Amino acid sequence: MTEAAYVAVDWGTTSFRLWLVDRDGRVLAERRSSEGMMASAKSGFAAVLQSHLDAVGAESELPVLICGMAGARQGWVEAGYVDTPAPLAAILARAVPVAGQSRDIRILPGIAQRDAGAPDVMRGEETQLLGALGLDAAGEALVCMPGTHSKWVSVSGGTVARFATFMTGELFSVVSRETILSHAVAGADDTEDREAFRSAVAAGFKTPASAANLLFQVRSRQLLFGGTPAAARETISGTLIGIELAAGLAHGRPQSGIRLVASGRLEMLYRLAFETLGVAVEPIDADEAVRRGLAMAARAIWAR
Repeated sequence: MTEAAYVAVDWGTTSFRLWLVDRDGRVLAERRSSEGMMASAKSGFAAVLQSHLDAVGAESELPVLICGMAGARQGWVEAGYVDTPAPLAAILARAVPVAGQSRDIRILPGIAQRDAGAPDVMRGEETQLLGALGLDAAGEALVCMPGTHSKWVSVSGGTVARFATFMTGELFSVVSRETILSHAVAGADDTEDREAFRSAVAAGFKTPASAANLLFQVRSRQLLFGGTPAAARETISGTLIGIELAAGLAHGRPQSGIRLVASGRLEMLYRLAFETLGVAVEPIDADEAVRRGLAMAARAIWAR
């Protein structure tokens, strides 16, 4: 029977993912829940982690490596930041131990951009970057990491040079639920209206300064010309993603294309958006990237 070597955890704001991993990086067991930082801060980080360790039968001596919001100021233990320009290798050296625990538990740091003109932070995505690009990445790379807070990262020779965060996912949630546009999307089914999405991406990319007007047109178009709630939802999504891509590609399109670190529906939407604009992408599965990043960090920390 294969022996577990360590436990890897991706602890986000609203989500929790845990993997029991062997020495070769193979996943032996997995746990997922909605016990992210916000929920765990109330119930207790140690208790939440232990419940999942018990569920996968993790031995008491197995070490645990965590990335994500558990290391935030409001998290379990603040893990701080590596400042840009940030070599990805520096992340491995800055893991913070969690005191007072019976097993070795460490939390990886985030990355900070201490630029008064463009201050920014990431936490969790740095581990995905590590897994997506590796420590020996040569040349230049532009990486798009969609999510609630999408990241666009410029990496040069394995060092994060600059990055920018876009609240695209959060804005979609607020706009579609808390504004007048909630009426336009009410009752939307799972139908994908790709044409509506593509048109909205193109419009948002072409005239990002008209964002507020483009969004209101979702409502007025439906009132005057009809259209399904699904089309309205895809138009809101496409508009916001188009605006994000306009900013992300403002400094040019790298000849090597964009590294797109995503999974599930987000991966599909962003690939379609880039395709609409004629931009080549190299897709990298986000779940696999974070697991690879955690595996690389675990080997460096515990020499396994």
